[in-house]
Amino acid sequence: QVQLVESGGGLVQAGGSLRLSCAASGSIFSINVMGWYRQAPGNQRELVAVITSGGSTNYADSAKGRFTISRDNAKNTVYLQMNSLKPEDTAVYYCKSVMTVNKYNYAYWGQGTQVTVSA
Repeated sequence: QVQLVESGGGLVQAGGSLRLSCAASGSIFSINVMGWYRQAPGNQRELVAVITSGGSTNYADSAKGRFTISRDNAKNTVYLQMNSLKPEDTAVYYCKSVMTVNKYNYAYWGQGTQVTVSA
């Protein structure tokens, strides 16, 4: 089975930092794109950051300058370093990956990890 498992969420005070990890496992031929999304109660799920297999990155305006996405291809893992956290960053953060499995491309979602930032 192919799956994504997130970790690293938690409770921090405003101005603090967290690093999220997302590890892909299973019979994966290749990982094309990996990204982080978040969803706060009552809000739509929104894109936070994405990274391609070639290392190109894009960030939501709210994340620019504070968050950094990176990946370790050898470990099939993507990271999100979050600095200068704000209460409005509070959300469930989800890892998403487009992967080639059995000659087909599929979008996979992790189970989510809670990030809570207190004022």
